[in-house]
This record gives sequence, C-alpha cells and structure tokens, in this order.
Amino acid sequence: GVQVLASGTPLLVLSVGALADAALHAQLDQAARASGARLVIPVGAIAGLDGLMALRQAGLQRVRYTSTKPPLAWLGTPAQDRFDLAALRTRTVVFEGTARAAALGFPKNANLAAAVALAGLGLDATTVQLVADPAATGNTGQIDAEGAGSRLQVVVSGAASAANPKTSGIVAHSVLACLANQAAAIAFG
Repeated sequence: GVQVLASGTPLLVLSVGALADAALHAQLDQAARASGARLVIPVGAIAGLDGLMALRQAGLQRVRYTSTKPPLAWLGTPAQDRFDLAALRTRTVVFEGTARAAALGFPKNANLAAAVALAGLGLDATTVQLVADPAATGNTGQIDAEGAGSRLQVVVSGAASAANPKTSGIVAHSVLACLANQAAAIAFG
C-alpha cells in the first residue's frame, strides 16, 4: 500500500480494519500526503457515512456501531472461545469496546466498525457492539450518532455472502460503485 501511494496512485482499501494498526495507518497516511495520492475507503455494507462526516464537521459527540450476525458467522473469532455459538438461543453480545479493539480482534467481521470510526470520531472514541443472534437471517449494521443538535441512526440489513457469511453480499457492489464514483464526471462526495 505504501508503495502504491508513494507512486502517486490512489489506493482502494478493502480491508478497512487493517487501518486499526496505528503504525500501518500512519505509514499509509504519510505516503498519501507526500505523493498527493488518495487512500479511498469504500462504504461497504453500510450507509450514512456522509451524514456521519457532516455531523463530525458540526460537532459530533457520540458514535456507536452495532453489528448483528447469525452465530455461525462468528466462527473463527474470539467469540468462538467464549461462547458455544452453535448452542446460542438468545441474542448475545460477543464483544463490546472500541472500534480499534473490534477491528484488531475480529478482522474478518469488523471492517465496517473501522469505516464508521474513521468517518466519525476515530478508532478509539467509537464504541462497537458485536452481536450473535440466532434469529438473524443475515447481517445488520447500525450506526447511532449524536452531535450538534442532530441525531443520525442508520440501519442496513442484508443477506450474507454465500461464499463468506462474515460479510454481506452487497460489499462487492459497494466496491464497484466506489470505482464508478471515482471515475464519474459527476460524483457523490
């Protein structure tokens, strides 16, 4: 990534949670600033990042991101060590903490937590709740934010990717939309 940015080429970051690594984030930021290239983060399977960024400009005070998935989507994560995921019968919080801790501890499940944090208050000031829910039929991401007399609440629910239940099926389309927006004569900001 550093080499791509240093060459002046924009870099599209698909695993946004990697930016929770402070050293990597700093290296990419420095390379982008030095070359003038942009590090671009697609919205993924969430909406409302534009509203979150507007609230940040106006005085954002609180951001909470909640990710709810079926229990088996949490296999291969620290949740597997703390809970019998196959036996869960009720909605269970498997993690609560900062976006940085979520992204570092659940790298295949918490990329949206990192994206929400980067659009809002940052990785250490954004709270995240990861939930295993046996009643969930897909993946749901919810942003709750407050600031400057405004409140933002966004909920996006969708089918999980058939190839990977940890991610939503819409993610690939989000990347295509991001690329189209980058090349468009009239672009959404």
